[in-house]
Amino acid sequence: MSGDSEEGASKVTDETDEKKAIRVAVTGAAGNIGYALLWRIASGDCFGKDQPVILQLLEIPPGMQRLDGVMMELRDSAFPLVHGIIGTDDSNIAFSDADAIFLVGSRPRTKDMDRSDLVAANGPIFVGQGKAIDAVASANVKVITVGNPCNTNALIANANAPRIPSSQFSAMTRLDQNRAVGQMAEHSGVPASKIHDVFIWGNHANTMYPDPRFATVDGRLATDVFETDWLRGAFLDTVATRGKAVIVSRGASSAASAASAAVDHMRDWWQGSNGRIVSMALPSEGWYGVPEGLVFSFPCRCENGKATVVEGLPIDSFAQSKIDENVAVLMEEREAVGGLLEIS
Repeated sequence: MSGDSEEGASKVTDETDEKKAIRVAVTGAAGNIGYALLWRIASGDCFGKDQPVILQLLEIPPGMQRLDGVMMELRDSAFPLVHGIIGTDDSNIAFSDADAIFLVGSRPRTKDMDRSDLVAANGPIFVGQGKAIDAVASANVKVITVGNPCNTNALIANANAPRIPSSQFSAMTRLDQNRAVGQMAEHSGVPASKIHDVFIWGNHANTMYPDPRFATVDGRLATDVFETDWLRGAFLDTVATRGKAVIVSRGASSAASAASAAVDHMRDWWQGSNGRIVSMALPSEGWYGVPEGLVFSFPCRCENGKATVVEGLPIDSFAQSKIDENVAVLMEEREAVGGLLEIS
């Protein structure tokens, strides 16, 4: 850990006229997503314009020099809300008393890896991080998993943190939701701000299902605005394959939009979604027939720091087929990491 970082954190003071600083941990903090994410957190976009933060940044040892550069830039940006910065390669330090954790760092998928290889490569990382969260994080911590395969990585971290309620673990499908909103906005010619309540079922993978049946476009039902053939064809396909399309076009993965979606996810969880339906992958409690414990994206509303699954929505045969498809894939992934879910 950087000695300079410790000193900066030790100088944090809590003035009586402002909120107490919260501790926000980010893993993979020197990576592309982490780099894009940190400035949004530091500026107040995530936790509020009056909420001071202490940034606790985790990197692997080979990334520590790069992290030092990121920390230099954060200090040079002179954000008023940043009351301290800690940089470390020790998860027990990064997660100490953390109120919010962004699990961004994971091994990226290479061209010769299939999804099962990615699950196997990243699983042990999230075992260790889950144990560290269990040992040192705040009992009220909110954890979002961004590193892929994020649903199953969240499942592993959750299983290895028995002290922390499962409801405080989540995986990010907000990027898929934002992509769906973007496609509806482009296709209808209205701003994204006029698109409401399209959400994601399932896995952050190409099987996920952006459900348009309850969405509105400038006050009109999306199902009245768009043709069914488009909603079940080009719309679904574009959202499902958008990540690959970005890589083909810009030669790198979608870091900025992923970071923005992570901010959206945590902001709504922390500050509330103002009645809007948003997508969050949560450990299932049996909602919509999804097996208990499986980390699955559901329609949610957030209020007072709690995410609540919207229950009782009608499920047509097409939606049910997509839910079933995602359950099958996630069950296979859970079986593949079964040994990592047993706490030793």
